[in-house]
Amino acid sequence: MTRKKAFLTGTTGSMGGSALRHLLERGNCDVVTLVRPSEKNKEAMKAYAAEPALEIVWGDLTKYEDVLKCVTGADIVLHPAAFIAPAADHDPETAWKINVGSAEHIVKAIKAQPDPDAVKFVNIGTVAETGDRLPPIHFGRTGDPLKPSIFDMYACSKIAAERAVAESGLRQWVSCRQTYIATANPIQDPIMFHQPINTCIELCTEHDAGLLLANACADDLPETFWRRFYNIGGGPSCRVLFHEYMDSSMKIFGIDSKEVMERNWFALRNFHCQWFEDSGILDEYLHYQSESVEDHLGYLQAKVPAHGKAGAREIDQEAIRKGIMEPLAMGTPDCTMYWINNNMEMRITAFFKSREEWARIPAWGVDMPEHPRNIQALRLDHGYDEDKPTVDLDLEDMRAAAAFRGGTCLSKKMETGDLFTKLEWKCAFDHNFEATPNIVLKGGHWCPDCAPPGWNYDEEARRNPFFAQVWYPNHDPEENNVYPEDCWRDIVEP
Repeated sequence: MTRKKAFLTGTTGSMGGSALRHLLERGNCDVVTLVRPSEKNKEAMKAYAAEPALEIVWGDLTKYEDVLKCVTGADIVLHPAAFIAPAADHDPETAWKINVGSAEHIVKAIKAQPDPDAVKFVNIGTVAETGDRLPPIHFGRTGDPLKPSIFDMYACSKIAAERAVAESGLRQWVSCRQTYIATANPIQDPIMFHQPINTCIELCTEHDAGLLLANACADDLPETFWRRFYNIGGGPSCRVLFHEYMDSSMKIFGIDSKEVMERNWFALRNFHCQWFEDSGILDEYLHYQSESVEDHLGYLQAKVPAHGKAGAREIDQEAIRKGIMEPLAMGTPDCTMYWINNNMEMRITAFFKSREEWARIPAWGVDMPEHPRNIQALRLDHGYDEDKPTVDLDLEDMRAAAAFRGGTCLSKKMETGDLFTKLEWKCAFDHNFEATPNIVLKGGHWCPDCAPPGWNYDEEARRNPFFAQVWYPNHDPEENNVYPEDCWRDIVEP
């Protein structure tokens, strides 16, 4: 019997590296990986040099010939590789070249195979595609509106990549939107302060992220698994509030988060993450939810040397505040307090609404946000009868969905139940476009001409009731902000 061959990208990263370890431990699959030949990557891959089931191809995802070499003969493509934030937000050209280009190259290479329908493609997207989901919309599901946060060039590129995959015409693809991957390496970057303290995170551990990809290689996945969108999350045991997670993880290192950081360093809106109503659907297929928040904190605890554990020695909180946290909050143009101190209006309106709103942020312990577990979550309306079986969805359902998005379904006919033949649509801004019902109804995509970069969300919410559901919970109807396509340059070229 011929051994299965998997093309796995991103093996020098957290998710791809974890998947590689899982696959090699099982030993029932040959793996080919494409690795950029940097000195760092060469050093990282030395540990696998003697693995007989692994072929390392030194090359680049942005080069079609390299991708084609790896896809040729592969039964499945596992694609977690990405150029991620914050680097992607500072260099969107590279983000598009890597994130969108690699997806397009993989699709093209699969179509170049003798039997493209036999090749499976697991694309990894991101929770950042749906952007800010603060209470009361803190529970989300696939099909909810896509809303990459302002300045989030990484999320924009992953939306474009997902569209390339979902509209490719391939027979066996999925796009799984990855949540925050909890690793043993704490984040030390200004992006930590871009998050509101009441952000709802349903994390996934590094182990489980890799397990998911390894399990996607199973032979017994049913046809119903494919051509769908999924949210990756660890399930109920992995749901945490950002400030709770921050407190718990810092405490392991003997750090009191309230002493080393000010509450008003943290944004009030415009980040991402949510708790998932539907992460269990993916787990029913791939059986990857094996670890919890407590398991992750245990890994952090085990990593800390004995002399550094909380209580083992006195931690100089002031030194940590001055030497680490203050520079992350105010030291560069990517820092929240740099925006405040230098009157960077676009950043202030996006993340705080206004300077006045920022000034009203109280101290720790004063008027803390109500815990989301005590708030009734709003389930978003997708604009059509979701109780209707997919095989019965018809043109009238498409017209209803389009109207709820402020637009029109222009097509005059549709085969009932066919979600994969493109229809013609018009958005509220009179852009005509083609899209499958699947990507609109099940993926939450809409008009590609309106999709960021370039953010006109205040006006979009006025015209598009579907989108308004995710905008008005923390934006006022009288706001009228527009952020141009190149707005990201304000921190790169201050």
